Amino acid sequence: MKPKSQKIQGDYMPQFDKNFDGPLAGITVLDLSRLVAGNMVSLQLADYGAEVIKIEPAAKGDPLRHWVTDGLSISWKVYGRNKKSVSLDLRQDMAKDILLRLVEQADVMIENYRPGTLEEMGLGPVVLHARNPGLILVRVSGFGQTGPYKHRPGFGTLVEAMSGFADRNGFADREPVLPPLAMADMIAGLSGAMSVLIALREREVRGGDGQVIDLSLLEPIFSILGAEPAWHQVTGKTRERVGSGSNTASPRNVYATKDDKWLAMSGSMQSMAERIFQVIGRADMNNDPKFRTNEARVENRLEVDKIVGDWIGSRTLDECMEVFDRESVTVAPVYDIEQIMNDPHFREREIIVDLPDTEMGTVAMHNITPRLSSTPGGFTRPAPALGQHNAEVLARIGIKKSDLTKLKNQGVV
Repeated sequence: MKPKSQKIQGDYMPQFDKNFDGPLAGITVLDLSRLVAGNMVSLQLADYGAEVIKIEPAAKGDPLRHWVTDGLSISWKVYGRNKKSVSLDLRQDMAKDILLRLVEQADVMIENYRPGTLEEMGLGPVVLHARNPGLILVRVSGFGQTGPYKHRPGFGTLVEAMSGFADRNGFADREPVLPPLAMADMIAGLSGAMSVLIALREREVRGGDGQVIDLSLLEPIFSILGAEPAWHQVTGKTRERVGSGSNTASPRNVYATKDDKWLAMSGSMQSMAERIFQVIGRADMNNDPKFRTNEARVENRLEVDKIVGDWIGSRTLDECMEVFDRESVTVAPVYDIEQIMNDPHFREREIIVDLPDTEMGTVAMHNITPRLSSTPGGFTRPAPALGQHNAEVLARIGIKKSDLTKLKNQGVV
């Protein structure tokens, strides 16, 4: 059942429905990971109804809780939504025993320790599968469970540098540019969620056992380079950075308008490039050998950008958009987050939702994606406090509330 929304002061605020029955209901996920990538894997599953139980260090919890803005753990509120929290100090044998008993009832477990650490803790795949042969174990790391770099720290910044992404990002006469957000983690998280569903299908439809998913941060972000390896193999060259331009299509860039705003344009199809030149009053370019084909335009892209940029620069953003919208030219304004929050398309499609929050009243965050017509995701609970669900979850393995005080005094939970 799709969660209901009510309209409040012009915005839509979805309501949490603890009885939401999503397409992944009945799947139990133990998430031992920290920070973004593993949390992104489990968030995708939680949004569609899986029960995600965060297993957090008893003392301080997931380090994501300590990414604080104005005293608030805003990142945790986003990545912790739809999840439950159990606190365990896995340095203690009793806590490890509790985890193994939970593993017996789980479908998926996610961890992002350095390769080999789980084995050193006595919780490696052999041990886990002995307790639950059907367990799907997602092992998130920077560089993978094998290879000469497997023991390197698994920070997204490192793989964003080594993947080739940073070298392709930015301008030729300046330094490579790292993304200002957790790009490698987010891409890996989406890839990891897909891999879990593949493993679940293998187990449930084809009768397979559980398995280990070796999810590095490096490989998913490397894959977005697409044909880059093949291009290098054929040409023996390395492409230079081109800023917001493109090595494969022209015109393609961001252009300044008369009112100091920015417009992005993509003329990656031949018919579109021809239309752009027609619209800006330069139909002659369509017959000019320097601009007639995409290959020629890429070779002369600086001249193309100058011609297109001069036309755009003599008009305001609204004037440009009026012309280009009317002529169905592939352009869009460059938005900052304030413009996104106020844009009617983002609002009507509820791309951003305001979820209830005890500290902030509501928290704005991205809606569940992708959108499924018959089995949509839903919101079941806000991000939990550390250990909020200790009593509920541990009762399943026979630990009574009266025992929790003792376990807490011992530092186990």
